[in-house]
Amino acid sequence: MRDIKRSSGILMHISSLPGPYGIGDFGRGAYEFVDFLVKAGQKFWQILPLGPTGFGDSPYQCFSAFAGNPYFIDLDEFIQRAYLLKEDIDGYKLGQEPDRIDYGLVYENKMKLLRRAYDKAKDSMTGELADFYEENMSWLRDFALFMAVKASFQGASWLGWEDQYREYNSRELLDYERENQDEIFFWVFTQYYFTGQWEKLKKYANERGIQIIGDLPIYVSEDSSDTWSKPDLFNIDSDLLPRAVSGYPPDNFSDGGQLWGNPIYDWNSMEDQGYQWWLERIRYSFQLFDYLRIDHFMGFENYWQVAYGSKDARDGQWVKGPGKKLFKKIKEGLGDLNIIAEDLGLITEDVKDLLEFTGFPGMKVLQFAFDPWGESEYLPHSYEKNSVVYTGTHDNPTIMDWLESASEGELNYAIEYLRLGREEGYNWGFIRGAWSSPANLAIAPMQDFLGLGGEARMNTPSSLANNWLWRLDRASLTDELAKRIGHLTRIYRR
Repeated sequence: MRDIKRSSGILMHISSLPGPYGIGDFGRGAYEFVDFLVKAGQKFWQILPLGPTGFGDSPYQCFSAFAGNPYFIDLDEFIQRAYLLKEDIDGYKLGQEPDRIDYGLVYENKMKLLRRAYDKAKDSMTGELADFYEENMSWLRDFALFMAVKASFQGASWLGWEDQYREYNSRELLDYERENQDEIFFWVFTQYYFTGQWEKLKKYANERGIQIIGDLPIYVSEDSSDTWSKPDLFNIDSDLLPRAVSGYPPDNFSDGGQLWGNPIYDWNSMEDQGYQWWLERIRYSFQLFDYLRIDHFMGFENYWQVAYGSKDARDGQWVKGPGKKLFKKIKEGLGDLNIIAEDLGLITEDVKDLLEFTGFPGMKVLQFAFDPWGESEYLPHSYEKNSVVYTGTHDNPTIMDWLESASEGELNYAIEYLRLGREEGYNWGFIRGAWSSPANLAIAPMQDFLGLGGEARMNTPSSLANNWLWRLDRASLTDELAKRIGHLTRIYRR
């Protein structure tokens, strides 16, 4: 890990950007946000995973570990290229509320618009799409074929497909591939535009001094092109069903634990193959991002698994992960990388040892700090410089929401420790606490800068409803707000 100089940034996912088409995308709203970051004196923009989301809309449960989400494609480019007319877009509802995402409408209607654009563009783009397909064959063939077959089964999980299609590269599947090139290349088309538009946006940010922090989920979805095409890399039985799935044991936040449901890796098989899948995944991630946050880092040292079909995560067991062997191989193959380790949760001495071995900075969440009766490693005075402090993450309440739910003891301690005052604003006092800390990098969600409450929370772990919905009001990105953020950033030399 190359040292991060003392700096700061803002956490906001692409989906939360303002714009006219139902969900944030790589269009005008993204470029305006980069301009806002520059005005505010920031150096980092952190986002969530960019993969194509499925049931539940979670960016941590994607149809591919490599592909990008077609929802983020800017439709204005298709208007400019005459692949769509403005009237085409106006004919489809994409969302009724500008501050909330209606994923059902986006799924139904944005995908229809992308198909209309493809039908108009495909004859003139044959060579470009073929070249892109060849360049990205290692993952794109599996993804495009997977999504094409999925469409023919009305979107059902691959575990529910007919047997001849569940078996990767069966004779029937290869026949399907030959006979359905148009549907397959629709998905190639989405990845071509996703990649091109993202690269253009990232270049715009980098040229203005903004670095992008991406996010890598440790696991892949059960319903993904990865599990379908590479079952040998997962703990899957002869019927292609997972033997065990991922989760987290019961804790103060969840009586039943967290049942994530992702298939568990077959780490022995991965080791036999020289961890090539992981090398390819991380190498590709650094084509997209400047820095990479790895979610649930502790799972590489030890992970909680429960039997497939369990109703919750209570009855599971801890299992040893690959640990240092994996990261030694990554360093040998890819060199020193700008990785941030999400080391929250039950952090054992073995996990601390792995973190020290890698040299990756860990995370400190300010909301976790204010136990009035004991010492906490999340209190700013205890931070190492090689760490990243957050007021909160996408899984936490906003600061204003936290203040409503905190115990009296926690609240009073936070007020005293951070010297919170109503004139400054309690949310700004939390941000000041993060920005003034010794941590080399400080990050706060956009919601905290705006002082928003529970209505703007991004995700509540272990819940299925009302997550990933919040969108920014473009009018909130004022020069006054940028000036205030910039002033705080200068004071604390970030």
